[in-house]
Formats: sequence, structure tokens, C-alpha cells
Amino acid sequence: MRIYPAIDIKNGKCVRLRQGKFNEQTVYSNSPYQVAKKWAENGASYIHVVDLDGALDGNWTNKDTIKKIVDSVNIPVQTGGGIRSIRDIEDRLNVGISRVIIGTLAVKNPRFVKDAIDKFGSNRIVVGIDAKDGMVAINGWEELSVISALELCKKMKSYGVKTIVYTDITKDGMLIGPNIDYTKHLIDETGLDIIASGGVSSIKDLREVKNINAEGAIIGKALYTNAVDLKEAIKLIED
Repeated sequence: MRIYPAIDIKNGKCVRLRQGKFNEQTVYSNSPYQVAKKWAENGASYIHVVDLDGALDGNWTNKDTIKKIVDSVNIPVQTGGGIRSIRDIEDRLNVGISRVIIGTLAVKNPRFVKDAIDKFGSNRIVVGIDAKDGMVAINGWEELSVISALELCKKMKSYGVKTIVYTDITKDGMLIGPNIDYTKHLIDETGLDIIASGGVSSIKDLREVKNINAEGAIIGKALYTNAVDLKEAIKLIED
């Protein structure tokens, strides 16, 4: 299993939100690239970057910040937030991003994901499914859709998607443990590579995610509050 340290960016700064609420944020660094370098030096094999501004307004105002992260580390970076077109994907791949995460559009225009997979390949395209009570949230988590996470996973699989980032919004930034049961349900029902996100607070949580055969776990706030030591976690958890 792979551990993905998360760097959430708002206004060029590294922040963490509580349950995705933009008015409940904590700024952890004014230089996100320095954070990325720290995680890489501590053994991370992949960095997970979320463009919170992009998720809300669809604009890539954090381009320079994200490019600096990519240029600062020798490990792959995946990013999501604000992907609205094929051009948006190309722009991110062109600055060295390894994988692009499609969120809202996977719900609003599922065929877009198929087009992206056909053009860039399933190794470059990941779908982010953010859910509350099993239902998918869109537009920066501001709105609940009428499709379930499982239903969307199955549809994405039919389009060639291989990797899903599944986030339980109610857990995110709360340090109360990930939604193990539903994540396992998605893995068992779809056979997709599921990356668990939201709520990881301890080595114990990471072990539980590993035990359900998740592809990986995204860890954010627990790193920034020193609840989890990344170097130790990688040593104990990663295959």
C-alpha cells in the first residue's frame, strides 16, 4: 500500500480544511513546495496535491505554486481541483504532473472521463469521488448529487478508469479515522484501485486501510499536527 501525503493549496498556501469547509481552514505553510520537499525527504513515493481554489471556481490560479512543487521533488505528483476540460488536463501534464484527478465532471459529464482516458491513458487519469452518506458531492463539496459513490465507481470502471480516490467528507480533516466499511465495500464491489482519503489519524488507521486491500491512503492533517510521523508510517505500512 502507498501512503500519499496531501498538500491542499488555497491562495498559494498549504492549508487544511475541516470537512471541506472553506471557512474553517488552518494555514500550515506559505511555501507548499517546501512541504513537498519535506515529505519527499521523509520517504514519500507520491505527493497528492489539491487545488482548492480550482475546485471552487475552475481557474488554475495556483499553477505556479503547483509547478514549483513538481520541480522541487523527484517523485510523482497527482493533482485535482478545477479540471473542466481536456485542455486543463494537458496544462497540468505539461508542467510535469503525473496523474490528474477528475472530480465534479465525472458526475456532470461522465463521457468526459472516457474521452480523457482514451486520450491520455488510464495511468494518467484518476477519478476523485467525494461522498457524504454514500452520495457523491460536487463543486468543491458544496452540493450533493443524486448518484451514489458505488454507482459512479461502476460507471467509471466501464469507461476504463483503474484508480479512484474515495473521500468521505464527514471524516476529512477531523482525525476520526477513515470510513473503512464503505471503502471496503467499494473495493469488494468494483475491484478498482481505491485510494482511501479523509480522517486518517494514526498508524492504526493506516493498518486498517491496508487490511482492506486499498491501493493507498491519503494523509493530511495527521501529518501537519504530528499525530503521524511520515517516515515511521512508510516504514511500517508500505509494501
